[in-house]
Amino acid sequence: MKITRLRLLGFKSFVEPTELLVEPGLTGVVGPNGCGKSNLLEALRWAMGETSYKSMRGTAMEDVIFAGSEARPARNSAEVTLFIDNSARTAPAEFNDSDALEVSRRIEREAGSAYRVNGKDARARDVRLLFEDAATGARSPALVRQGRIGEIVNAAPQERRRVLEDAAGIAGLHSRRHEAELRLNATEANLARLSDLIGQLASQLQAMRRQARQAQRYREISGKIREMEALQHHLHWVGACAHVEQEEASFQQALAAVAQETKAEGEALRQQAQAAEKLQPLRDEEAARAAVLHRLSVERDALEREEARADVCRRRAELDRVLGRVAGVEW
Repeated sequence: MKITRLRLLGFKSFVEPTELLVEPGLTGVVGPNGCGKSNLLEALRWAMGETSYKSMRGTAMEDVIFAGSEARPARNSAEVTLFIDNSARTAPAEFNDSDALEVSRRIEREAGSAYRVNGKDARARDVRLLFEDAATGARSPALVRQGRIGEIVNAAPQERRRVLEDAAGIAGLHSRRHEAELRLNATEANLARLSDLIGQLASQLQAMRRQARQAQRYREISGKIREMEALQHHLHWVGACAHVEQEEASFQQALAAVAQETKAEGEALRQQAQAAEKLQPLRDEEAARAAVLHRLSVERDALEREEARADVCRRRAELDRVLGRVAGVEW
């Protein structure tokens, strides 16, 4: 794989769309201090997956976006695209279906950055592996900046080993091995945790078995209780049905007695009506006789008064005669 072109838009001092052609052989970029030569190298490293804003000479990753000047306003995004010749088909399998690759990284203020390969979203890890397999990358010794030679000379054995790995083209394998080791360590930790969980689950399983036996016993006893309750309710229902039948018979007897009494009452009412019809003439006759009786009583009282007066006069006459005799006077 070979880088054939570099395109920048809004990255640091490159506010306008800028393209740098990388011709076969040696390509040089010359210019005065401050013209942006170092920004080209940082753009390469940034597009390859650099994550340290300090390596980009900033206080935050958003400092790679054009901050504005007296004549131009600041931009809200920056984008760097690398055009790679993949005619040899040495890219990783997921990107090896095309003769040319376009690897771009775009960042927006307060939104973070995103990678795209041939117009499709990609992970930063996949982009780093793509360049590490090509013996380069954001942290590769192949990208020599100011002071880098002295760092390599004074580097620790681990750093020198990395230089040799990049030169041998096995940096991607080293990264994959490191990731595999991390995954293996995580798997071992998960296995240890799994053993602990199995022990905990074993103790919980015993408790659950005991609870299951208790639940089974409870279910059996509950079933028997429900059967006994059902039998008791059935017996109560049978007794209630018998009692209802008895009450129904008593009710029918009472209805028959009521019917007989009602019939007797009707007969009595009929007889009362007939007696009432016969009673009126008797009442009229009684009234007439009562009037006659009253008249006779009045006449009797009058006769008694007259007889009483006549008797008084007779007795008075007799008394006068007696008194006359006594007095010697002859009436």
